[in-house]
Amino acid sequence: MNQSMNAAMDAGRDPWLPEGFDPAAPILSCVNLNKSYIPARPVLHNLNISLTGGKIVGLLGPNGCGKSTLLKLVSGILVPDSGTIEICGIPRSEATNSLISFLPERTYFNSWMRVEQLIEYFSDFFADFDEAMARKMLSDLSIDTSAKLKTLSKGNKEKVQLVLVMSRRARLYLLDEPIGGVDPAARDYILSTIIGSYNPDAAVIITTHLIHDIEPVLDEFAFMGFGGRILLDGVADEVRAEKGKTLDELFREVFRC
Repeated sequence: MNQSMNAAMDAGRDPWLPEGFDPAAPILSCVNLNKSYIPARPVLHNLNISLTGGKIVGLLGPNGCGKSTLLKLVSGILVPDSGTIEICGIPRSEATNSLISFLPERTYFNSWMRVEQLIEYFSDFFADFDEAMARKMLSDLSIDTSAKLKTLSKGNKEKVQLVLVMSRRARLYLLDEPIGGVDPAARDYILSTIIGSYNPDAAVIITTHLIHDIEPVLDEFAFMGFGGRILLDGVADEVRAEKGKTLDELFREVFRC
């Protein structure tokens, strides 16, 4: 055990939490965030977000509005043109990677690997990985851990990746289209058991086009328009009661062609 882990344990802090971690700070804070791929055509323009723990938030919007770009900026895959990102009070850096569990839209594992090897990889690489939880959820989904990834269907590959991502004790889970290729029969289990059983001190951000399916688990939502503008956001139950409509119905109304 290294000195930093010893110091963390002496301070009563989980050993995988980085120095500077502030449990009272927002899980995610983005201030005046800007990102462009082409000059003068911002994907995100002066975006501001503050997200506290214990919430599942739906980031909802049309293709190309910047949802995936935002998740990549927060996870460190991309770098903003300007603005700041903080995770639990720590400026976005390599140190904050231990606080984030990211599920990209595309499967990124090597197809020749067996599910068992992926479990071992996560166990070795992430100090906060709960192997017993992962194995239980994979068993519930009838995933053969001896199978090679390339032999699995698209939906089962997504299930494996989601299980591994959600089996970490992260503080921020970023899920980009987590159930896009999953059969409807498995969605209830995924939403209620896998996504619904996240670390209660954490927050979850989900991007999806399947608003009707994901809506029951959302605590809050944000409709993102082009340029990263937030067109409508709030507490899901309160907005449904105020508007007399589901989020799915509101989405169709706001983004009607």
